[in-house]
Amino acid sequence: MKLLVQWYDQICMLKEPAMPDHATEPKRLYRQVAGQLRALISRDGFVAGSRLPPERQLALALKVSRPSVREALIALEVEGWIEVRMGSGIYVRERGSGADADAGQQDPPGPLELLRARALVEGEVAALAAGMANRTQIAGLEDAVRQMEMAAAHGAAPLQGDRLFHLRLARITRNSTLVRVVTELFDQRSNPLSSRLGEHLERDASWRQAVREHRQVILALECRDPAAARTAMQRHMARSHRRLSVRLD
Repeated sequence: MKLLVQWYDQICMLKEPAMPDHATEPKRLYRQVAGQLRALISRDGFVAGSRLPPERQLALALKVSRPSVREALIALEVEGWIEVRMGSGIYVRERGSGADADAGQQDPPGPLELLRARALVEGEVAALAAGMANRTQIAGLEDAVRQMEMAAAHGAAPLQGDRLFHLRLARITRNSTLVRVVTELFDQRSNPLSSRLGEHLERDASWRQAVREHRQVILALECRDPAAARTAMQRHMARSHRRLSVRLD
């Protein structure tokens, strides 16, 4: 409790981030939060093995959402500042231990931010595809889901089949711009933040649920129901968001 009070007082004394120059793109919120936590760890000399306050306490002290804190913590883990031990807590690491020297200079979109964008884009892609898909294209989607099932059955993250499903769905629209946008958004799953968060939170059970959600999209396409397809895709993204919003500590 004493440590929590100390951290809360120190966080509250931090200055608000300076307003960026209009010619400069502002840092994403999770990067600002990561910078504040990094400064506290560095300035106050927390020794390796020290446990950080829980995610909920940090969010309250910093007056930001828990998803922003979660993404900030993952960024610090990628940089080598902390270690996330699921079910145990967040711990400070030795300086430079497992650090990615370039990670602190990068500003990739957060994984939860990406899912919100994908829900908007791919919901409309699914609705459009529902009025255009033929039997061969639907069979291609079913093949992609089978690939997901096979990979998951062997204990592997079925990302190849997952990617294939979403790209094949976008191609049904015959709109090259939509295909490019869907591809770029999906491939951000490979950025360090998304990959690390997935390592912590994606499990066999979550992938089995994701497979069922993909099948609901296919069912809507078979019924040629754009509204149902949009809803199924947006529900899939919302549930993916929920699966990645589980507490890290």
